[in-house]
Amino acid sequence: MRTFFRNPLFRLLAINWLAGFVVTVLLVAGFYLTDIGGLWSLIMRSETPFVPIAMLFFGFLITFTSAAMGTAIMSMPSDGSGGGGRRLRIRAPELVPIRVKANANPRRG
Repeated sequence: MRTFFRNPLFRLLAINWLAGFVVTVLLVAGFYLTDIGGLWSLIMRSETPFVPIAMLFFGFLITFTSAAMGTAIMSMPSDGSGGGGRRLRIRAPELVPIRVKANANPRRG
């Protein structure tokens, strides 16, 4: 297991996955504590409250861990040197004139 954490990319993804997990736990706990829109009361009145809780938790887990890991990957330096936070710069496209042949009489097409 230690060899995985020596790899900087794996460590980056693991740390950001953990951040997404923490956000998910806080959000689901916030839904439980505040009972927004009566959602938590509705879930607790069902015959099997575990199923909607699990679906809510894993839906948020996939969303927030993916967002955290994607943000970490997209903010990596683009030159491959591993430092400086330098990002890829995209130049605006150049305008190039083109010739268009016009008809003498626009009604005839």
